[in-house]
Amino acid sequence: MTPPTDRAWPRRLLSRFTALWYLKAFGTMAFMVLFFQTYFWVQHHPLREPFMMPTLAIDDWVPFTPAGFAAYVSLWVYVSLPAALMPNLRTLIVQGLWTAALCSFCLLLFWVYPTQTPVQDIDWSQHPQLAFMKSVDAAGNACPSLHVASAVYAAFWLHRILAQIGAPALLRWLSVLQCAVIVWSTLAIRQHVFLDVVAGALVGAVFAWLSLRGVPQSARSQMP
Repeated sequence: MTPPTDRAWPRRLLSRFTALWYLKAFGTMAFMVLFFQTYFWVQHHPLREPFMMPTLAIDDWVPFTPAGFAAYVSLWVYVSLPAALMPNLRTLIVQGLWTAALCSFCLLLFWVYPTQTPVQDIDWSQHPQLAFMKSVDAAGNACPSLHVASAVYAAFWLHRILAQIGAPALLRWLSVLQCAVIVWSTLAIRQHVFLDVVAGALVGAVFAWLSLRGVPQSARSQMP
C-alpha cells in the first residue's frame, strides 16, 4: 500500500469522517445520554460519604480563571473525534467498547469510593455558567478526573489516527495542545485538584495503551 502523501491526508481524513457518519452521530448521542443518566445516578447513590481530596501547592499556582469554562466544555467535541474518524464498523465498535470501559471504570470508582474537591472561597454567583455546573454536579466524582481521563485517552487515539492518515506533525501537536488546555481548565475553574488530574491522566493513558495495542502505527497499515 502506498504511504499517504501530504496532499492525500485531507482526502483520507474526509473519507474517515464521512464513513458511517449517520451511525457515528446517533451512536455518540445515545452514548452521551446513557452516560449522563448513569453519571447522575451514581452521584445520588454513593456507597459511602465522599472523601475530601487534599490540595497541594501546585493547586494554588494555577490561578482561578472563569474563562477556562470554554476549554472545559470543549471536551465533548474533542472526545467525539476519535469515533468520528473510525474508518469502518469494526473499528468503530472496538473504539466504542474501550471508551465505554474507561467511563464504566471511573463511574464504578465514583460509586464505591466517592471523592469531592474542597469548598472554594469563591462567589459563584459572579460566574453564572460555573455556578450552574456546580449546582448539577454533586460531590462524589472528583478522583480520578473523568474529564482528564477522557481527554488523555482521546489524545492518544487522535495521535494514532493522524499518524495513520499521514497528517502533518503540526496537526498532531495541536491535538496535544488542545488536550493540555482541557486538562488545565479542570484546575483553572476549580472543578478538580491536582491529584484528581494526575489520577485521571494515568487512567486515560492506561486505557489508551490497552485499546491501541492492536492498532497499527504505520500509515501503511489498515486499522483492525
